[in-house]
Amino acid sequence: MRLLPVFAAATLAISALAACGGNDSSESDASTATSGTVNWWGWTPTDTATANAYIAAFNQKFPDIKVNYKLVNISDWVAALRPALASGNGPDVFDMQPGAYVTQFKSFAEDQTKLAEDALGAGWKDKVAPIGISGLTATESTQDGGKLTAMSVGSVYAGMLWLNGDIFKKYNLTAPTTLDEWKHVCQVLKQNKVGCFVQGAAQEGFDQDTLQSIANSVQPGLWSKASTGDAKWTDPGIVKTLAIWKDLFDSGIMQEGAVGYQQYPDANNDFLTGKYGMIMMGTWYTQYATTKAMTAALSAAGVSGAKPFPIVPAAFPDVAGAGNTSEMYGDADFGLAISTKSKNKAAAETFVKWMATSAEGQQAIADQLNDIPSVKGVEPDFTKIELVDPATQKGPVEDLITKSGSITEPRESLLSADVQTGILAAATSVATGKSTPEDAAKALQQAAEAAGVTFK
Repeated sequence: MRLLPVFAAATLAISALAACGGNDSSESDASTATSGTVNWWGWTPTDTATANAYIAAFNQKFPDIKVNYKLVNISDWVAALRPALASGNGPDVFDMQPGAYVTQFKSFAEDQTKLAEDALGAGWKDKVAPIGISGLTATESTQDGGKLTAMSVGSVYAGMLWLNGDIFKKYNLTAPTTLDEWKHVCQVLKQNKVGCFVQGAAQEGFDQDTLQSIANSVQPGLWSKASTGDAKWTDPGIVKTLAIWKDLFDSGIMQEGAVGYQQYPDANNDFLTGKYGMIMMGTWYTQYATTKAMTAALSAAGVSGAKPFPIVPAAFPDVAGAGNTSEMYGDADFGLAISTKSKNKAAAETFVKWMATSAEGQQAIADQLNDIPSVKGVEPDFTKIELVDPATQKGPVEDLITKSGSITEPRESLLSADVQTGILAAATSVATGKSTPEDAAKALQQAAEAAGVTFK
C-alpha cells in the first residue's frame, strides 16, 4: 500500500452485465459490456497521469465506456469507502489491498473467480502471479477455496532505496551497502547543505518497510515468522531491529522531525524537489524514472519548469553487518474489486478484465512502470519508454524488474490492522526515545496477542 501515497477516490460509471462473476442483477444494470460509465475509487495509481494513461489505452478498445479517476489520501480510505459501499451509491469498482482491507471489505466485493476463469481459462491460476491470488482471497468466505475479492492488476515490492542520480554524481558518491557507508554518505551530503535520507515516519506502512528491511539484514525471514506467529515479536532479532531503527534517528540518517512527516506528500515532495539524496520507496516508484512521470510529479510538487533528474534503485544496506542480503518483499499492489451493489456491473467487469487479464491492459500496466504486471510474461517495452537518463537508469531498472519476479516474501498480507497499529506505536515510541527497543517489542507482542495471533 500501498502503504502507499496520496490516494485516489475515483469516479467511474460503467454498466453492462457480463455474466462472469457477478450476481444476477440484469434488471438493475444500467450498462452493457461495451458502454457505460464506471465509478472507480482508489488510492493508487498515485498520480493522475498514470491513471489517465491506463484509461486512454482502455478507451482505444472500449470508447463507449467512460472511466473517471480522482485521488484521495489512503488515510481517508476506510472512512470514505465503507459508507459509500453500504449505501449502494458508491463506486462500481474499488481498489483492494491485500491483508486487512480484504477482511474489512470482502462482504462488499463480488467473487471474481468466474471472471478470472472466463478471461484466462480453467488454468488461470498458472497464468498470473501467485502473490496476486493469495493476498486477495478471503479464505474463510467459502468452502471451495475462498472468495477472490479482486483481480490483481499488478504487484509492488519494497525493501530498497531510490537515489537522486544527479546528487550522487555531483558529490562522487555510490549507493551505501553498510550502515557505516550510509552514515558516511549522509555526512558528505550534509557538509554540502544537502539532505541525506527522507522518510515519512508518521505512516505505519513505510515504517514497516524500513523495519522489515532492517530485520531481513539482522535475520532473513524473521519478520515474516513474527507476522505469522512462528516467532515472537520479542525475539532478540526484532529487538535488535528496533535498536538499529533508533540508530537511524540518533545518527542523523533520518531527517529531523521524521516522526511528524507523512511519506506522501511530505517526504515524496522533498525528494522530488531535490532536497534529499535518498528515499525509501518500492517498485511503484519506478514510474518516476521516466521523463513523462517525473515531469508530472515535479509539477504536482509545485516545481515550475524544473528539469527532471534520474532516480536510480539501490539495494537496502546490510545495516546489521551480519553479511545478510536484505531481501525485498511484496504483495499485489492493488486488485480491482467490483461492488456487490453496483448498477453497472457489465461495464465494470469489462474494465476489470481488460486491466487485469488482457494483453493490452497488462502491457499498459508494464509500460507505466508503476506495477509489475499480474499476468506472467508481460514486460515493459523499453523501446517505447523514455527514461530521464537511459545510460544510468536502464540497467538498474531492468535488474530490479527481473529480481522482482522471484520474490515470495509478503509485505502487507500477513498483518491485521491491529498489528499494524502496534508496529507504528513501536516504531514511533522507539524513535522518540519514549520506549526502549525491548519495551517496544513487548508492547508489540501484546498487541499481536490481543489481536488474536497465536504464537508457537
